[in-house]
Amino acid sequence: MQWSDLCVFLAIAREGTLAAAARANGQSQPTMGRRLRALERDVGQTLFQRTSEGFVLTNEGAAVLAHAERMEEEARALEREMAGQDHHFDGMLRISSSDWFGALVLTPVIAEFATMQPRIVVELITSARHYSLSRREADMVFKTRPFDEPEAVSRRLMHMPYAVYVKTGTVHPRAGDGTGTPLVTMDIAHDGLADAVWLKRMLPRSHIVSRSNDRDVQGRMCALGAGAAVLPQWLGDSLPAVERVDLGEPPPGRDTWVGYHRDMRHLARLRALLGLVIDRLAS
Repeated sequence: MQWSDLCVFLAIAREGTLAAAARANGQSQPTMGRRLRALERDVGQTLFQRTSEGFVLTNEGAAVLAHAERMEEEARALEREMAGQDHHFDGMLRISSSDWFGALVLTPVIAEFATMQPRIVVELITSARHYSLSRREADMVFKTRPFDEPEAVSRRLMHMPYAVYVKTGTVHPRAGDGTGTPLVTMDIAHDGLADAVWLKRMLPRSHIVSRSNDRDVQGRMCALGAGAAVLPQWLGDSLPAVERVDLGEPPPGRDTWVGYHRDMRHLARLRALLGLVIDRLAS
């Protein structure tokens, strides 16, 4: 039994299909299928039921999954511990954040860091998905809620104020009314966020014309005149075609948190970047 075959098994168990697992592992679908068959021969058991909808773990597969995940965690822990002993200012750092935050807030800091530490490559991944620190999907993560991973070292980095924006020259809605005002707001899954709830309370007679979970999309829709939107001020103020609306009280803002795995606390390049981030952004 080879560890690489178990990695293939884990990918299939998590993705559900050979095609998705192959994309996740950067291998071809035939290779993934061949490696899985080799593992099943080694253990002498069928690990998945092949169905029209994908691969479903058998009882034997579920038992293998539990052991494989523990082995993976030990391997990841060894990688983190070895990486955390690196005291040199070179190598790569992978950081993760939301799209607009990475583009507007982090990019200037990363550009400055590049001039200070040209031998360190910073890879910025912008996505709505939260990347895992324990699996080393990212070395440093920025997100809008506290970290719940027990092995994460984290701190509140900054508070992000929000404001209401409309296309420049558009009639401003009035607080407590909003009749005829189109709104660009969060998607249904995030409709309970504090700023989305606040907007409906402040403009009860308004109507929603567009929803998105992407703040950058909301901002662009607002700039094109689709409707009023609540945006982070850092994003809204960067758009030349919009202006702020004063409804008598500001919408609730959000905190941004930064975290990294505790095994990486001695990594020199991570400490260097984190120090600059805190110097430039901490409030």
